[in-house]
Amino acid sequence: MKLTVYLAGEIHTNWREELSKKAGEKGLPLTFVSPQTNHDRSDDIGEDILGKQPGNLYKDAAASDINNFRTQVFMQKADIVVALFGEQYRQWNTAMDVSAAITLNKPTIIIRPKSLIHPLKELSNKANVTVETIDQALDVLSYIYE
Repeated sequence: MKLTVYLAGEIHTNWREELSKKAGEKGLPLTFVSPQTNHDRSDDIGEDILGKQPGNLYKDAAASDINNFRTQVFMQKADIVVALFGEQYRQWNTAMDVSAAITLNKPTIIIRPKSLIHPLKELSNKANVTVETIDQALDVLSYIYE
């Protein structure tokens, strides 16, 4: 059984590539999808499609519409959502994605460090599983195939 996993979380580190590589090494039949990980492309997509906007507010709104569209399509198609909260970046989009996944009743795994236990306690309580490392998340996904 091949499953599609939506990888929510910050786009500034290579955690998605690490998770995908390790899943491949374990032979897990998973397909990964995610938000746009090219930050410039994500920021510029509204103007790339709709043309120059009359200011940053409109540029951001146009990009947000298209990025949210992409996220909605991938999230609805996903069988599972894995969301990584790291320590370095503000992650409002990650929290929004986890909330959407929970609302859509998607099986959800949150990866977060110990330092974020308190700030993420409500989300962790609503998610199916909360872990601290990518390897632990992969162990949860591997368990599906036992």
